[in-house]
Formats: sequence, structure tokens, C-alpha cells
Amino acid sequence: MIRVVTDLPNEWVENIFLYIAAISISILLLITFLMIYFSIRYHRRKNPHPENIRGNLWLEILWTVIPTFLVLSMFYYGWTGFRTLKKVPEGALKVKVIARTWSWLFEYENGLKATELTVSVGKPIHLTLTSQDVIHSFYLPAFRVKQDAVPGMATSLWFRARETGTYDVLCAEYCGQQHAYMLTKVKVLSEDEFERWYEEKGRELRREIPATVPPGLRLIQEKGCLACHSTDGTPRVGPTLKAIFGKTITVITEGKERQIQVDEEYLRRSLLEPNADIVKGYPPIMPTQKGLSTEAEIREMIGYMKELK
Repeated sequence: MIRVVTDLPNEWVENIFLYIAAISISILLLITFLMIYFSIRYHRRKNPHPENIRGNLWLEILWTVIPTFLVLSMFYYGWTGFRTLKKVPEGALKVKVIARTWSWLFEYENGLKATELTVSVGKPIHLTLTSQDVIHSFYLPAFRVKQDAVPGMATSLWFRARETGTYDVLCAEYCGQQHAYMLTKVKVLSEDEFERWYEEKGRELRREIPATVPPGLRLIQEKGCLACHSTDGTPRVGPTLKAIFGKTITVITEGKERQIQVDEEYLRRSLLEPNADIVKGYPPIMPTQKGLSTEAEIREMIGYMKELK
């Protein structure tokens, strides 16, 4: 079992689960015991002549009232935990989570974007989730939180980590061919480390210090391109971006095969109209960047792919 690394209210999830499991196991043991006992106690050898047994009013009241109270207690416990999980504390760090096939993007209030979630230990984190394509589900096993990311609407959850470390994030809703690879991390830093990281990334964003990652590569990471395309020659769901510029490839255009040379026009068309020319041997599943990327961002990504040798 993955240990819990969050403060209340996230521990409610585990406590409610254990409470319901304890009741279920107790009822299972009781029913099993009574079944075995009655099978022995009222065996035909001991009772060769059947008798007509009349009902017992108090027994019937008992086995109606007790289960009713147990169910109501589970409902109350679950409802109280649900309300606590949905009540976001004041002063929480707000982060927007964007899901897309097949990667995550985290956007902070200062405009910083990252493919991994970095947070401060002890500080409540408020996530607002949405999806650019299909339904995904943001799942943090170690934090006992899970929330669907739905196209066209915003959902939310919050948590507060109590230990530093790195923890896995998965997609818990089947979302297509690369669903199992839709993974990322949550990095929990100390308060001082997080403040330094947040300030440094903010200065990079404001161009006060040189960026540690080339702008084109940063955009390709942010847009989720690396979920399907590699930069080292490794084949994935889509063709590798390594040395793609100037290469002659076979594409399917309106059902017909043709060969074209990869130039700036082709790369731009692939980003904005990905199903216009489908590279032979690959599925037509690439999402469009139309409306999601600016002209300047398109140019940066094309420029990076041109230089990727």
C-alpha cells in the first residue's frame, strides 16, 4: 500500500475506506459464521422432522435497524469527508492543470508553465483542471486524490503535502493509445527551496536571466508534443523530430500516397492541420495547435525542429 503523505483532509479518504472495509469484513465474518453454525445445528440428522418456524419481531427489527444505522454512518462519514475535500483553504497556491493526449501541463499564477508540478511542503495547493480533448483523470496515489479533467468545463481539487519528495501522477481514465504513458511527477520542496525555484522561473519568464531550456524545446514540451514524438530518433506514436527538417517522407493526402520534403510550410501545416498530410505508418491522432498556439510560438517550434540534427 502507498503511504499517505498529506495532511487532513486527504487522510479522510483512507479513513473512510478503512471504516467501510472494517464494516464489510465484520459482516462477512458474521454471515459466514452463522451459515456454518446453522448448517451444523439444523442438519437433517439432528432434525429429521421439519418444523414450521414463526417469525421473531424483535429479531427482524434488529437486523433492519442495525444495517440502516451502519449505512447512514457510512453516508455521513463520506459526505463529511467530501465537503472537507471540496473546501479549499484560504491562501492556497493556485495552479491550472491542462490535460491533453497524452501529457499534463501546469500553469502558475505568475504565467510559469511546466510539465511537472512543483509545490511547497505544508502549503495548500488548489488545482483547477480542464482538458483540451477527451476526458482524463488526474490521480495522485500517494496523496489519495483523484479528479477528472473534462473538456469544456473546470473541475478542482486541493491537497497539502506534509513531506518533501517526488511522487507519481497518473491518468486514471482510459484516454487512447498512449494512456499508460500519460505520467508526470509532483515535486514537493521545502518552503525556502520552492520560493527560490518560483522566483528563478519567474525571472526566466520575464527574461531577466537566460532561460535554461531553448524556447522552441520549452514550447514543444509545454504543448505536449513529446508525448508522441521523440527528439533522439526513437520511434513513438508519431515520427521522431530528430533531423526531420529537409527529410523526404511518404504521406497520405486525401487517401492517396505521395512523397514530400519536410520544409517550413509542411511543419506549419502539420501543427495547424495535422490530418491534412498523415505520415504513412502512423495513426491520424495528432491534435491541432490552431487556437492553442500563437504565431510567434509556431515560429519558435518550427525553428527548433529545423535545428534538431
